Amino acid sequence: MPLLTFLLWFVLVAVGLVAAVVAYFAWRTEKLAADAERAVPQTGKTVEIDGDTIHYVEQGRGRPILFVHGLGGQLHHFRQPLFPLLADDFRLIAIDRPGSGYSTRSGSAADIGDQARVIAALIDRLKLQKPLLVGHSLGGAIALRVALDFPDTVAGLALLAPLTHHQGEKPSGFKGLDIPSPVLRAVLAHTVAIPMALRRAEATLDFVFGPQAVPADYAIGGGGYLGLRPSHFAATAADFVAAQTAMPGQQTRYGALAMPVGILFGDADRVLNHAVHGLAMRDAVEGLDLEILEGVGHMPQFVEPARTAGFIRRMAQKAFAG
Repeated sequence: MPLLTFLLWFVLVAVGLVAAVVAYFAWRTEKLAADAERAVPQTGKTVEIDGDTIHYVEQGRGRPILFVHGLGGQLHHFRQPLFPLLADDFRLIAIDRPGSGYSTRSGSAADIGDQARVIAALIDRLKLQKPLLVGHSLGGAIALRVALDFPDTVAGLALLAPLTHHQGEKPSGFKGLDIPSPVLRAVLAHTVAIPMALRRAEATLDFVFGPQAVPADYAIGGGGYLGLRPSHFAATAADFVAAQTAMPGQQTRYGALAMPVGILFGDADRVLNHAVHGLAMRDAVEGLDLEILEGVGHMPQFVEPARTAGFIRRMAQKAFAG
């Protein structure tokens, strides 16, 4: 066989094998996504905000508390552990941020300022009348931005293990999300990212929940399965990249906060350092209510729900005192 013919056949076979592998991962991804949606179906309402579709759940009566989840999360991060402890006394609303869970991101960007704008518009659309804003992790940074850019829309902040400052070193468990290219994010999301995330799930969850154990019902009750969807992965990666550029400017503005602000942090948090993102806020925010949970990791709402609900109640009392 002439060398040129051999090389041609070699290239064709190689391309065919690559195409077969890509097709397999695409099929596997779609199957995992379909299984996830059957396991954790959409249960809330939706509202259109400037081109985005925001999915939210609501329970209880009373003064409003709006919950904003963190990186890679969704509304079940609050609904499952906290709603039963607070619904008798407050109107509770938890959202899927744009692109996460069952919300879509079409009109907004991943930029923290843009996400804050969407939440401020949602508060107005739902007529929440200055809610207490609860933000976890990245949701804490977004909640802070709402209070800075739209101070008249919220009564106070209750932040759980919040991202508050820029940190040079990215969290080790999330480095696979550092994908600046939107095109590459989309390609990976629909091929290898979801099967790989499933293989790494145990290690990732240990990083996020540790040193505490992952709740036995987290996959369904806590909505964990919803992370196995291409749109969710792409949005999470976009959020991760956007957060790197937003914090240096935002952290210089905290002195302007003129509302009750509280932070609940575990001193064993593996995702965000409680000294950098919690203790440092004492000098930045006047009258800060700071509570440190000894030996607790990044998910206090799951591992210490009663103490977390007590913290939220305390901040609600301060925020709604007037």
